[in-house]
Amino acid sequence: MKRWYEELFTNYSATYDKEAFVQGTVGEADFIEREIGADKSVPILDVGCGTGRHAVELARRGYRVTGVDLSPSQIERAREKAKTAGVEVDFRIADARALEFRDEFGLVLMICEGAFPLMDTDEENFSILQGAAKALKPGGKLILTTLNALFPLVHSVKDFENENLVEGQSGGHDFDLLTLRMTSSLTVRDDAGRERTIVCNERYYAPSEMTWLLKSVGFSEIAIHGCKIGAFSRDDALTPDDFEMLVIAKK
Repeated sequence: MKRWYEELFTNYSATYDKEAFVQGTVGEADFIEREIGADKSVPILDVGCGTGRHAVELARRGYRVTGVDLSPSQIERAREKAKTAGVEVDFRIADARALEFRDEFGLVLMICEGAFPLMDTDEENFSILQGAAKALKPGGKLILTTLNALFPLVHSVKDFENENLVEGQSGGHDFDLLTLRMTSSLTVRDDAGRERTIVCNERYYAPSEMTWLLKSVGFSEIAIHGCKIGAFSRDDALTPDDFEMLVIAKK
């Protein structure tokens, strides 16, 4: 049986590229470049790369990028986009919970909930962080964005459950204060125009949790900031009004 995220990303690649939350690629790539000092020798791993929007953009700028995703249709579109752009990216179908890389990369990306925190259990999410840490060389960096638990905890949970926080999301939200998990119904049209309703289950994380989890897998320098689509910045303090948090960690 397919998990909800596998079902969602089946035949959804072209539609995904039109969603509002994926339109900030260039600005986000600018931030990524700043974080590695625009050093073209830094090999990059994009985990949960989806249709390859960051990987292709960074390859255009001269970086060597490997992109992994669980969805064959997402990887197929990523390869098509790289070919159209005239760049080479090593796109692979792979499970983020079982990454096989060891000390190979100077930077790992997990942006726009790239695999983490979509898994059904905390243990599975943790295994993704473990794999990212193992993939990095000593001194390498991880840049990820993830769901900010301060948002529903500080706002009225009732109001939070009733808001349309994600394009296409309908009613039926249920936020569990004990597990910090949101169960919700997401209605989407796939690339063939068929409408599907999928029950999603996503984990929200508190900043202190993220710090502890990353320290547990070997990161020593961890910075957490507010997250604005297309405008990542270390100048933005994380607040309860940020739906996502931007995390930068050094191994």
